[in-house]
Amino acid sequence: QVQPVESGGGLVQAGGSLRLSCVASGRTFSSYAMGWFRQAPGKEREFVGYIIWNGGSSYYADSVKGRFTISRDNAKNTVYLQMNSLKPEDTAVYYCAAGKGPHGSTLVDSYDYWGQGTQVTVSS
Repeated sequence: QVQPVESGGGLVQAGGSLRLSCVASGRTFSSYAMGWFRQAPGKEREFVGYIIWNGGSSYYADSVKGRFTISRDNAKNTVYLQMNSLKPEDTAVYYCAAGKGPHGSTLVDSYDYWGQGTQVTVSS
């Protein structure tokens, strides 16, 4: 069992920055990839990015590439999502999720434990 818990959401103006954190308790944190997803009202949950088990590689959706950065600290069981140059269309509930294995995926079904989400609102 893994229990991810996100924090760091809030209200920010367009062009601003936020850093989300996700602490995952339970099975060995360094054994699995971590992903970030988001869901806007009336829309399906969409992939944002992932980072592999040792932090050696990450991958991002085109919509956030160059603006968002994922990092992890395995000693603290924590993964981060640094969001810069935020846009109103980034407004959503952001979820972190624990992967089923060490390598990441863009697919929701590749993640088996999800946090409750944290709201990010970007005003224009």
